[in-house]
Amino acid sequence: MASVSRSEAPPGTVSSPEGCVSGRETDWVTALSGSGPQQVMALRELHALMVRAAAHQVWRMRAALPDASPGAVDVVVNQAADEALTVLLGKLHTFQGRSRFTTWAFKFAILQAATEVRRLQWQHREVELRDLEARPAPGQESPELCAEGADLAVAAADAMRRVLTPYQRRIAVALLVDGVPIDVLAERLGTTRGALYKTLHDVRVRLRRELASRGYLPVPQDHPPKVAARGSHERPTTPRAGTS
Repeated sequence: MASVSRSEAPPGTVSSPEGCVSGRETDWVTALSGSGPQQVMALRELHALMVRAAAHQVWRMRAALPDASPGAVDVVVNQAADEALTVLLGKLHTFQGRSRFTTWAFKFAILQAATEVRRLQWQHREVELRDLEARPAPGQESPELCAEGADLAVAAADAMRRVLTPYQRRIAVALLVDGVPIDVLAERLGTTRGALYKTLHDVRVRLRRELASRGYLPVPQDHPPKVAARGSHERPTTPRAGTS
């Protein structure tokens, strides 16, 4: 890939620049896919755009950084912009012109900047793959809402123990309860984001079906409720009040 010059990343609101490549979106793809001076110019402009977008996101999240000094922020911004540019170029063929090219490019930079900040935030923090706690934390709502929330929390915890594997429970607790970024968890476990997303999807499907079968959620149209065995402690399949 042709080299691009680094740009300063001033904090503040991002404004989508009009590149000098052309006003037509297809010309961005053509220029970036080509070679020679036109590609170099397009790369330089795109990298500058990435820096501006990444700077916007990093400055918004800078309180989460271990070092929020301007110099440290600038390093994070440029790292995110470089990585976002590389990822975008690898997916250039997927651009379909449904939005402006610059808008499409902004998303890569913002996502990568957020990922970089979260990675640094957890860089020196231990990720503990713990199982579900025995009891839910008490709520601060009204007695009625507290009782209903506690009932649902107990049912959800029971469902997690009944229908999830120990690995699925630990992944769910890490991502959904402890708030570990999926990028960080994937790196610590030596797996991929895709594999963790698949696990999380399976967790949600299983829990939704179980809670629906016990009357805590509306029953999905494509999945009829399970019929509890006679004498079972399962709840009726009628949705709870307020869920229909």
